[in-house]
Amino acid sequence: MKKILIAVFILIAGLAALGGWLLFGSGTDFSEKSKSLYIYTGESTKEAILRTLKEDSLVKNISLFSIVADRIEVWQNIKPGKFDIKRGESIVTIAKTLRSNRQTPVKLTIKKLRVLEDIARIIGKNFEVDSARVMSFLNNPDSLSRFNVDFNTAITIIIPNTYNIYWNLSTGKILDRLREEKNIFWQKKDRLQKAEQMALTPDQVYTIASIVEEETNKNDEKGNVASVYINRYHKGMPLGADPTIKFALKDFGLRRIYFKHLQVESPFNTYRNKGLPPGPICTPSPVTIDAVLNAPKTDYLFFVASSDFNGYHSFSENFAEHKKKAVEYQKALDALILRKQKAKENP
Repeated sequence: MKKILIAVFILIAGLAALGGWLLFGSGTDFSEKSKSLYIYTGESTKEAILRTLKEDSLVKNISLFSIVADRIEVWQNIKPGKFDIKRGESIVTIAKTLRSNRQTPVKLTIKKLRVLEDIARIIGKNFEVDSARVMSFLNNPDSLSRFNVDFNTAITIIIPNTYNIYWNLSTGKILDRLREEKNIFWQKKDRLQKAEQMALTPDQVYTIASIVEEETNKNDEKGNVASVYINRYHKGMPLGADPTIKFALKDFGLRRIYFKHLQVESPFNTYRNKGLPPGPICTPSPVTIDAVLNAPKTDYLFFVASSDFNGYHSFSENFAEHKKKAVEYQKALDALILRKQKAKENP
């Protein structure tokens, strides 16, 4: 009898250990460091989630997970979203994550965007909402009015940076989050006060910065480039900014702007229209926005690429000086082209 009791005890202990191992040991079935479970809106049913867990090989034992989920009321509490499952997590931990709606936000990195289609593309790529629905939202004046922007200025909502945003948010809520970050950005470093001192609104600063962003990659000359456009704007001169022509033509691969390009009929043609264009031509970096806000006070009205081809520009206060530098650059460019042609002919 004693032996039987010992055997029963050992069996029970073994079963308990096995159950504990199944419940609290590694419940995942993948080799990667982590994998994501996406629960789409309208697909948060028990059957749909179990099917996804099985098809994506996220858990080892689907039946046991279903039992655990039933017991701790996962199905009554689960919501759509993105949930990261780490390799080696237990079935109990995974079930509790879903029950408590501990979502993993998407790390959205925004750099240079130029048109609303770019916004739709990046949101559609990273979130549940598809790009067509995002574009429909952005094309709707009523949708944009809540952000105090229109089709031309909608991009001012975005300050390039990296943001953590939940995957299943609607387009409006994603833009709400970006607008909150925009407001925080402008409230720091006396940016609002600096814009006011320049007799510019934040959106006007953003628009000038977008042109500067396209003109130069050299952070240490962005202030001088900005001063040219600020001076032209306050003097009532046409900005004459080549990047706005590319934007008007929607041809961002243009390397040189010719006279024929300047004839384009568009409010973004800053050769034919005075003042600022109706909105920015890209999302300028925070560095460029600050370069505009901290632009030195100069009398510069013109600039041309340096004849040294070092990526910088030469600045002038009057057209005669500018023309001289432009001729120098053109001569240097012609000589460079000739050298390259000879090099091809005599490799």
